[in-house]
Amino acid sequence: MNAPTTATEIRLASRPHGFPTAENFEIVDTAIPSPGEGQLLVRNLVMSVDPAMRGRMRDVKSYAPPFVVGEAMTGGAVGEVVESTVEDFAPGDHVLHQYGWRTHAVVDAKHAVKVDASAAPLSTYLGVLGMPGLTAYAGLLESAEFRAGDTVFVSGAAGAVGSLVGQLAKLKGAKRVIGSAGSAEKVRYLVEELGFDAAFNYKDGPVVEQLRAAAPEGIDVYFDNVGGEHLEAAIDVINLHGRIAVCGMISQYNATEPAPAPRNLAQIIAKRFTMRGLLVLDHFGLRERFVAEVAPLVAAGEVRYSETFVDGIRNAPDAFLGLLSGANTGKMLVRIAD
Repeated sequence: MNAPTTATEIRLASRPHGFPTAENFEIVDTAIPSPGEGQLLVRNLVMSVDPAMRGRMRDVKSYAPPFVVGEAMTGGAVGEVVESTVEDFAPGDHVLHQYGWRTHAVVDAKHAVKVDASAAPLSTYLGVLGMPGLTAYAGLLESAEFRAGDTVFVSGAAGAVGSLVGQLAKLKGAKRVIGSAGSAEKVRYLVEELGFDAAFNYKDGPVVEQLRAAAPEGIDVYFDNVGGEHLEAAIDVINLHGRIAVCGMISQYNATEPAPAPRNLAQIIAKRFTMRGLLVLDHFGLRERFVAEVAPLVAAGEVRYSETFVDGIRNAPDAFLGLLSGANTGKMLVRIAD
């Protein structure tokens, strides 16, 4: 059988105004690239779509450069080395890199990380053992300064980050862990499968009322993936000297006008709570400790995870749009090849 000569990539066709649509993406077939000195040609097997990619579709200065209109998008992917020009990598090796959104990628060897398919499914290196997992671990332990006995509230708790935050908090001695999600099925998943003490569907009524009912003694830690109404509710319910780690604000990512600050932010004075932004880029020094601690828990079934797969590179835009509308439980991934 002849090797394929054509690759497929997803390019940013235009910058969205409000919620992205399929028209903001362009699917292009192109020749498979060749690696140069110090590079690898990787056939991608699975790629990640992440909420932060929505911010990179805007032409604004941020912690990561914006996607370029007319060029292929980027993001986490795991693939198989097809060609290598360096001694440390051989055809057949599996690597993690940042050139998703395409079937084939040329990657500088210094930016590729070998992963072991025999130790864990390749997809986990994009989820529970990858960037989302490290975000949860560092965010809970360092940004939120979690302490045993804390009551913890996690918004977007059925997602890749939130689901691990809640489980780690329970394993490390939280008094009570509460999660919010967007469906009755996700609420059931949090309580019955992941061991949250309580969970609620934020669509069922005011978040602050549901949170007060779930946390009658208040909360000590809020891990924020949603922002907006959730953040206001957490500020209302947080205890003296509580801690808020702001990981994401997905409720505002598609807003066309700037959102007002939490209307009750003045409570920070009386309650003396701490609110800290969280970027995983600041915590890569924890990666070895994180993997050493969490990988055995995953292997033993003490930490559970869920993955939602969309098949085919041409369906990657649909996977991303689904992520923004809450179609996933756990990590949203695109299966590109077997």
